[in-house]
Amino acid sequence: MNKNKIINDPVYGFIPVKSEKIFDLIEHPYMQRMRHIRQLGLTELVYPGAIHTRFHHAIGAMDLMRQALEILMAKGIELSEEECEAAQIATLLHDTGHGPFSHALEETLLDDVRHESLSFLFMKELNKQFDGELALSLKIFQNTYPKKFLHQLVSSQLDIDRLDYLNRDSFFTGVREGAIGTDRIIAMLNVVNGQLVVEEKGIYNIEHFLNARRLMYWQVYLHKTSVSAERLLVNIIKRAQYLALSGESLPASESLLKFLMHRYTLEDFSEKKELLRAFGSLDDYDVWGAIKHWQSYEDVVLSSLCKMLLERRLFQIKLSSEPIQKAEVEKVKEAIGKEWQLMKSDVAYLFSFGTVSNEAYLSERNSIQILMKSGELLDVAQASDLPNIKAMSKIVKKNYLCWPKHLSL
Repeated sequence: MNKNKIINDPVYGFIPVKSEKIFDLIEHPYMQRMRHIRQLGLTELVYPGAIHTRFHHAIGAMDLMRQALEILMAKGIELSEEECEAAQIATLLHDTGHGPFSHALEETLLDDVRHESLSFLFMKELNKQFDGELALSLKIFQNTYPKKFLHQLVSSQLDIDRLDYLNRDSFFTGVREGAIGTDRIIAMLNVVNGQLVVEEKGIYNIEHFLNARRLMYWQVYLHKTSVSAERLLVNIIKRAQYLALSGESLPASESLLKFLMHRYTLEDFSEKKELLRAFGSLDDYDVWGAIKHWQSYEDVVLSSLCKMLLERRLFQIKLSSEPIQKAEVEKVKEAIGKEWQLMKSDVAYLFSFGTVSNEAYLSERNSIQILMKSGELLDVAQASDLPNIKAMSKIVKKNYLCWPKHLSL
């Protein structure tokens, strides 16, 4: 079988797949599942074009890794064919641990099990299936390989993951402010003392990259309607969990029911292979299919929430830089209780409050190093002459309060 393929990507054009091992990994069910998980979850309710998948993103990121490694080798950085293939595989598989609607499910179906940890477990399982051929990719992913810059390309504040998703999410949402000069940034990469750096000529591109990331967070990832939709979904899953754990017979796929009826830890995933397999079959369709069933379920709270999401009657949301006052929350709870004639314990599923944060650049965490013409290495916040780059090092938080839109408060 011919495994040298070309994939036509809407963002970058033709992406070559020259490695048979990479082709076989792309064909594997764990990767094919990513076709059925949207990259931006419910963001299509705000930006209708945001229907691209995690599969799109994984393929695009893998190709950017190929380009970055070719640039570094052209600059004299020694890399073997095996190392290049392993780094591309680590990038290809970096998001396999994401579940449907990603962060919303990490918060509900999983017991705070992070997707990065599950990605590592999926990679370990694939390594067994591929007779140990992913061992080097695992070392790069874990940051235990001596060439640290390879891990930095996979996961850092200027990694291939971010370079792809900013451009891809900008393309599919139509939010032009997120578009970055990926080619230029990759061309300016270098390695000094085993660490990934950016040559001084690329500093303006890095400034733009950080600005674009900040803007995409407020305009897309933390858009108030996206936050509202996600909180509605979280409450649906929490209510379904409550009912399932109470012995109710909820219609849902076998895999989804498994996670509704039990709370599993990372240790459980490590010890029980069937659990990882069950998670590896979960995708957006399981959740949407269940929600369509649940809209006519006898529980008024669950059915109301599901109808609201399916008909895009999302929560009203208030975003504020000031803390949400207890009196405001009590007012919402009282109005919901009157409207639905519910017990206090059931009211909690029909509203939500909390905090979202925008972390554009954290200089103390794996900082972006600029290689000056003098040979000196400077953090981008020091090297930049823009004061807002320094300001981006601060975490910006906003508080939110959500409630059913038709309530008059």
